[in-house]
Amino acid sequence: MALLIILITCFVIIFATSQPCQTPDDFVAATSPGHIMIGGLFAIHEKMLSSEDHPRRPEIQKCVGFEISNFLQTLAMIHSIEMINNSTLLTGVKLGYEIYDTCTDVTVAMAATLRFLSKFNCSREVVEFQCDYSSYMPRVKAVIGAGYSEITMAVSRMLNLQLMPQVSYESTAETLSDKIRFPSFLRTVPSDFYQTKAMAHLIQKSGWNWIGIITTDDDYGRLALNTFAVQTVTINVCIAFKEVLPAFLSDNTIEVRINQTLEKITAETQVNVIVVFLSQFHVFNLFSKAIERNINKIWIASDNWSTATKITTIPNVKRIGKVVGFTFRRGNMSSFHSFLQNLHMSPSDNNKPLNEYATLLSACAHAKDSDLSQCISNYSWGTWAHKANKDIERNFSLRSDFLWDYTEPGVIHSIQLAVFALGYAIRDLCQARDCQNPGAFLPWELLDVLKNVTFTDGGDSFHFDAYGDLNTGYDVVLWKEINGHMTITKIAQYDLKNELFINTDHQSKNELRNLKQIRSKCSTECSPGQMKKTTKSQHICCYECVNCPENHYSNQTDADYCLLCNNETHWAPIRSTRCFEKEVEYLNWNDSLAILLLALSLLGILFVLAIGIIFTRNLNTPVVKSSGGLIVCYIILFCHFLNFTSTGFFIGEPQNFTCKTRQTLFGVSFTLCISCILTKSLKILLAFSFDPKLQNFLRCLYKPIPIIFICTGIQVAICTLWLIFAAPVVEENVSLPRVIILECEEGSVLAFGTMLGYTAILAFICFIFAFKGRKLPENYNEAKFITFGMLIYFIAWITFIPVYATTFGKYLPAVEIIVILISNYGILCCTFFPKCYVILCKQETNTKSAFLKIIYSYSSHSASSLTISHVSLDSANSNVTATHRSLGGESAARQKSNNLQAQAFAHTCKENPPWVSKALPRKRFSSI
Repeated sequence: MALLIILITCFVIIFATSQPCQTPDDFVAATSPGHIMIGGLFAIHEKMLSSEDHPRRPEIQKCVGFEISNFLQTLAMIHSIEMINNSTLLTGVKLGYEIYDTCTDVTVAMAATLRFLSKFNCSREVVEFQCDYSSYMPRVKAVIGAGYSEITMAVSRMLNLQLMPQVSYESTAETLSDKIRFPSFLRTVPSDFYQTKAMAHLIQKSGWNWIGIITTDDDYGRLALNTFAVQTVTINVCIAFKEVLPAFLSDNTIEVRINQTLEKITAETQVNVIVVFLSQFHVFNLFSKAIERNINKIWIASDNWSTATKITTIPNVKRIGKVVGFTFRRGNMSSFHSFLQNLHMSPSDNNKPLNEYATLLSACAHAKDSDLSQCISNYSWGTWAHKANKDIERNFSLRSDFLWDYTEPGVIHSIQLAVFALGYAIRDLCQARDCQNPGAFLPWELLDVLKNVTFTDGGDSFHFDAYGDLNTGYDVVLWKEINGHMTITKIAQYDLKNELFINTDHQSKNELRNLKQIRSKCSTECSPGQMKKTTKSQHICCYECVNCPENHYSNQTDADYCLLCNNETHWAPIRSTRCFEKEVEYLNWNDSLAILLLALSLLGILFVLAIGIIFTRNLNTPVVKSSGGLIVCYIILFCHFLNFTSTGFFIGEPQNFTCKTRQTLFGVSFTLCISCILTKSLKILLAFSFDPKLQNFLRCLYKPIPIIFICTGIQVAICTLWLIFAAPVVEENVSLPRVIILECEEGSVLAFGTMLGYTAILAFICFIFAFKGRKLPENYNEAKFITFGMLIYFIAWITFIPVYATTFGKYLPAVEIIVILISNYGILCCTFFPKCYVILCKQETNTKSAFLKIIYSYSSHSASSLTISHVSLDSANSNVTATHRSLGGESAARQKSNNLQAQAFAHTCKENPPWVSKALPRKRFSSI
C-alpha cells in the first residue's frame, strides 16, 4: 500500500523498462483484442527470482517455477471468453482479455493492476489522479482474479478507487465479504467461513477433538485460523498446536519453519488429524519432508490444494496417511476437455504461458510422466529462452492428456462462472447501448448490474448474495491409491444451507465410516455412564473420566456432564446409562409382615367373638353382672372389633377413602371403648368407696350414658373437623432414591395429634380411677386389670411416637398397626380374659355364695383397718375410755362396712338379691 500511495501521488505512473520487462506489453502474459476488455490475474509461476534478500531497485524480477495447474486456469478463462464470443449471448460484441502473471507476489499483482487502471486509448501508460472517477475510462472493464486472498485484497483496494468489478475464482478469505472494505469485490466460491464450518462439522462427525492446524502468515492464513478456531470452540474441539509458515516461498526461513512444524507434529503423538490451510507450493514442500520423516496422519485439505495433481504425484505420497479435502463444486467439464484436446500453438497467438509450456514440455521430453510436472517446474525460463519456439515443431503435441490430469475441476468451474457472470452482466448492460464502442459504459456501471445478475451454466442458475459471494457448496474428496496411483475420489457433498454431508453412494458412506476408526483425542473417551472432568490443562479436551453419581446418567460417549433423572419418578445407580422408573411401593396384602399383622388382627377378632359368646351363654352369672352388664360388655367388644378391623385399612394400595377411614375409625372406636371402661372404673370406685364425701362426689359424677356420649362425641367432632378442613389424602413420597412410596398424608399433623392426645387423656383419667380401686375384692378387682391395660396402652403409644417419627418407607403403616394391636390386645386381655378364666376354669367361684363370702372377708379386713385407724385417733384425745370406744368403734365400723359392701354388691349386680338380706341383718342396713 505504501508503494501505491507513492505511485498515485506522482499522478503519472510509467512502467520501468528494465530487463526482462522491456515494455509494458512485455509484462502481459496473454492477450486478445475485443470491444470490451477483461483483465485476468493468475499465479502462473511459483515465485520471483531474486539474488538478494531485499530488492535494491524498483524493478520487476523474473518469475520461476512454472505451475501447470495455474496455467490451466489461464486457459479456462480464455476458453470461457471464447465460448461467449462464439455464442449468441453478446451479438456483435466481442470480449477481449489481458492476462497477467502475478508470480504469487503482491507487488507484481499491483503492477498489473496499475495497468488495468491506466487510461484507455492513451499514448502513454498512465494512471490519472482525479477526485471523481465517475467518467474515467480505464483500460479494462473488469478483472478476474486473483487466486490467493493475500494478493486479491491488495488488488481489490486499488480497484476500489474506480469501483472496477473484481470477480475472484479462488480467494476465500472471510474478510472479503465485507462490502465496506471491498465494495467492488465478488467471487464465485464460498467464503472460508463455510469451509471452516464444514471442516469443523467433519471433525465433529468423525469423533475427533484433538487436532493441529498449519496456515500461512498472510491475510488468508491468519483469517482462516481465527475463523476455524471460533468454529471449533462451538463443538468442543481443541487445537493442540498452531503452526504458521511464511507466506512466500522466496522467504529464506521457510525451510526452517517447515522442519520445526514437522518436529511439532512428531512430538504431539495424540494428534492424528491436521488441518492444512496452505498453498500448493507449501504443501508440496511440507509433504516431501514429511515422507522422509515417516509421518502418517490424517490431513484435512483446504480448497487450495485438495485436488492438486502436483501433490498427489509426489513419490511415495501414500506414506503421509489419508487426505480428506474440500473443493469447490465441479461443473460440466466436457467443453474444457475438448478445448484441451484441440489445443495447439499458433504463431498469431499472443499467449506467452502456452509458448513457455510448449518449450518446457519439449525440454522435459526425456522425463517420465510421473516426473514431468516437477521437471517443468524446476526449469528456469531464462536458461534456454533464447531457443524460443524455433526448436518446436508446428504439430508438436501439447500433451492434452497430461494437462487434463492436472485440471482441478472445482477451480476451472469457478473461473467459468466468473466469466459467465461478466458476460451476462454485459449482455444486460448492452441491451440499450452500443457496446461495440469501448466507451459505452464505465466499470462502476457494470458493477451495479453484476451484483444483481442471474446467470446459468449447465442448466443451473446462479446469483451473488448480498456479500458478493456465490455459495455453491463443497465436494468432499478422499485421496485413494488405485493401481499404484493416488486418485482423488468424491465421497460426499456439503450443503451450505442445511449444513450436512450428502453421501453419493454406499461406498462413500463406508469411507466416511472408516475415518471414524482413527482416534485423535487428548484423553481416552468416556464411556456411557461417565462424564468428563477437566484437568488443570488449558484445553477442555484433556480430561479424566468420572462415574455419574446416583440419580444421574449419561447415554453417550464423552458426555460433558451427567443428566439428572427426574427424582420424582425415576432413579439411576452409579455409572448408569439411563434412568429407571421408580417402583411404586406400599404395604401390600401379600407382604409377609402384612400377612402376620392381618393374622393377629383376625385372631383378635376371633377372641372378641369368643368372649361375646362366652358372656352371652353366662349372662346371669355374677361375673358377667359384675362386669357392668351385657350391653356395656357388647359395646366394648364391638369397639375392639372395630379396632382390629381398622388395621385392614392400613394395608393395600392407599386410596382417599381408606386414608380418611382408617384413622377416624380407630380414633372413634377406641375412644368409645375407653369411655365405657371409664364408666366401669367410676362405678367400681363408687361401689367400694368408704369416704362419704368422695362417695357423694362420685355419685353425682357417675352418669354412664352422658359420659359415654360426651366423651365419644368430642372425638367425633375432632375427626369431623379434621375430615372437613384437612382430610388425609394419598401422597407419593418421592424422597427415597429408588422407590415411590404410596402413602397416606395425614393432612394435618395437629388434627392427628389432637385425636391421639384426646384418647390419651381419657385413658389417663381411666387409669387414675382404676388405680384407686385396685385393692377391691378379688372377684371385683377389675380395676387392677384396667390399670394394667391402660399401662400397656401408654407404653405402646409412648413408644410409637419416636418410632413413627423416625420410620419411613412402605412399612410406616405397619408401625401404627402394631401399636393398635398392642394397645387393643392389652385392654382386651386385661378386661375380659380374667373373667373368662373365672367363667371357664373357676366355676365354683362364679356363684352368689362365693361372692358373698368374699364380701364378708373384704368387709372384715376393711373393718379391722378402720378400727385401727379409729383407735389411733381416739387415743390422741383420751386414754381413759380407749378400750370401750375401740370395741364400740369396731362394732360400728364392721356394721357400716358390711352394709356398704352389701349395697355395693347389690348395685353392681343391678339388683337386691335375697341372699344379701339373709346374710346381713336388716338392722345393719337400717343403721347405715
